[in-house]
Amino acid sequence: MQNLFLDLGLIIIVATILAYLARLIKQPVIPAYILTGYLLGPWRGLITDKTTIQTLSEIGITFLLFIVGLEIDFRKLKHIGLAGSLGGVIQIVAVFATGFIVAALFGFVPLEAIYIGIVITFSSTMVVLKLLSDKRELDTLHGRITIGILLLQDVFAIFALSILATLDHFSAAALLKSVFGSIVIIVIAWLLSKYVFPRMFKIAADTQELLMLLSIGVLFLFAIAFNYIGFSIAIGAFIAGVTLANLPYNIEIIGKVTSLRDFFATLFFVSLGMELVIKDFGHLVLPLIVFLAIIMVFKPLLVSFVTAYFGFKKRTAFYTGMSLAQISEFSLIVVSQGLYLGHVSQDIFSLTVLLGAISITMTSYFIKYDTAWYYRFSRRLEFLDKWTKSDQEELEYKPDFKAEAIVLGHNRIGFSIARTLRKLRRKMMVVDFNPEVVKYMMQNKIPCMYGDVGDLETIQRLPFKTARLVISTIPDARDNLLIVKKSKEANKKIIVYVTANDVETALTLYDAGADYVILPHFLGGEHVSLLIQNFTGKLDKILELKLNHIKELHQRRLMGHEHPHHEKAR
Repeated sequence: MQNLFLDLGLIIIVATILAYLARLIKQPVIPAYILTGYLLGPWRGLITDKTTIQTLSEIGITFLLFIVGLEIDFRKLKHIGLAGSLGGVIQIVAVFATGFIVAALFGFVPLEAIYIGIVITFSSTMVVLKLLSDKRELDTLHGRITIGILLLQDVFAIFALSILATLDHFSAAALLKSVFGSIVIIVIAWLLSKYVFPRMFKIAADTQELLMLLSIGVLFLFAIAFNYIGFSIAIGAFIAGVTLANLPYNIEIIGKVTSLRDFFATLFFVSLGMELVIKDFGHLVLPLIVFLAIIMVFKPLLVSFVTAYFGFKKRTAFYTGMSLAQISEFSLIVVSQGLYLGHVSQDIFSLTVLLGAISITMTSYFIKYDTAWYYRFSRRLEFLDKWTKSDQEELEYKPDFKAEAIVLGHNRIGFSIARTLRKLRRKMMVVDFNPEVVKYMMQNKIPCMYGDVGDLETIQRLPFKTARLVISTIPDARDNLLIVKKSKEANKKIIVYVTANDVETALTLYDAGADYVILPHFLGGEHVSLLIQNFTGKLDKILELKLNHIKELHQRRLMGHEHPHHEKAR
């Protein structure tokens, strides 16, 4: 017991130091945890109780998938369109097939090639969401498509884990038993989530300790049940999370369990590093380079191509592809399970850990500097727009009138602005680079045009000379500087509203000539202040406002304007 305590203490101290240094130089922390395990591995004699650490890491996997289940929202899949759904399936199948074929060419046996194909197929939900959240891009067009593809990948990853765990004792009878058992448990889970858990958690919510214990109790209940029918405990944990995801208390549950998840997940990534063996690795250098090329070049290009094929502009396609240029924490879970079951060798395990550490680290640079990369390679990406060019001219509705106002971006802010302009009977035109949004506006006879305002070709098509007002709800600083410059060059009297995510950018836009800069995160406070000022004590007005707001929320939900957890509106 004392050795375990000392081992845990050493792991946490070293992991904290390395993670802190990683954050200081703005790097992801997962490679720091893996490096901790490598530095403290049993081959150095520093960690003595390796078996116990691995057991604790398996608990980390369980909590990790429990949180994934809690946070997954299948309703979002309704709003991601073909690029996120069918496009996601195409990406999964194509990358898996490529990985399998390349692995087979390198001489890996079929089972190992299957594992390698799965490893390079999935991208990291945890890492990508964190990086996009830091950039306030979760609610951008490419952010929503990326989230849709990641959700789809998570579902496929769960199925992959389930199937791989049963390969050793596979038989038709065992398969039927497992399938039947899992269906029974899932039906029971649905019934519990609908009729039993809401009442239980309503009572438990009054006591925070009981809420946490009840949540963890449900986790272990499903983990044990799925283990009993032959599936991994991690699958049971995921189903437990999904079962509790629709409860009104899921946010509180996530808040209570996240700290435990983070602690045990740290041990999981450290344990991966402990298993990492780099000596005699020379024969795997070429496969490492080739698989990195598939993950960081082929997969982003494929995703970009598929996204463009389903009607999105080259910038959206490029950003979506760049966001997925890494392997997933699920990949690490899959290969660690494969090592435990004896399906893969130590070489493949070490290869996967290196692929994860390198690709996850590089992703932080890809996403952070995606705009700079885009403008650097913009001309070479023209081939992506060829897939949408034939539809581009059709995706517009321009009646024969001179637009007084031009609204760039029909997102949450643009939706409200366009509605107000229609009420004021102002002749306006909306420009958006989401083809689904443009189709919606065309059906509703709203003057609109499909285009990316970051491209000069789109800018040159806009009627700045005759317009009196242009409003950009797009938060990209570079795009807004271009809009201010081109609109003022065409019409010195035009009034230009642009959007910024921070004060520094707002001041830069004012210096460039913007007439007003919208800061979305300040708007909520200003709006509530006006409500307090105008409606305090007027219950009938407040009721009318409430009913109108509910009606608007229903409209926004149809438009896919839900505000996911931890997202920041642009």
